[in-house]
Amino acid sequence: MLFVISAPSGAGKTTIIRELFSILPGLRFSVSATTRPKRKIEKEGKDYYFISKEEFAGKIKMGDFVEWEEVHGNLYGTLKSEIENSLSSPLDMVFDVDVKGALNIKKLYPQAVSIFIDAPVDELIKRLKKRSTETEEEIKNRLARLELELSYKNKFDYIVQNNSSPGGINKAVEEIVKIITKSKI
Repeated sequence: MLFVISAPSGAGKTTIIRELFSILPGLRFSVSATTRPKRKIEKEGKDYYFISKEEFAGKIKMGDFVEWEEVHGNLYGTLKSEIENSLSSPLDMVFDVDVKGALNIKKLYPQAVSIFIDAPVDELIKRLKKRSTETEEEIKNRLARLELELSYKNKFDYIVQNNSSPGGINKAVEEIVKIITKSKI
């Protein structure tokens, strides 16, 4: 099975996906390629394949991507090889992609289950500022894209709320675990 998870910046997508892997056996993470700089906590080949813009452009020309998108001035893409490896594996694959990429994967692989993680806008802004991984300019760019990202949420199979209420993230994780479990029956 293919599980495609998307969310606006600050919705907790990465944290939720990490929790899913600690709870559910049999999942494999789809490692995307990106041209953005690596953050301190990220590992090459585990979080992303960090490549140059030139290498990314070459992969576009060769048709190596199922989907790719420019987001916040950087390129992100899902390699065809990641999906091909997953389809021949007994493990289910989890994708962490932007909204357009998620819908492109769903179009090419209709059996994929798409999940949008939503959160209140004021909470998204607080989380972005609190994590201190982006400059003010990058935060402004992420917030400018917010309206576009939210406009796509009703095209997903599921919308899961991750609000700031006590246990909000745990509830979101539990809901996604139920979605994955139900989808595999």
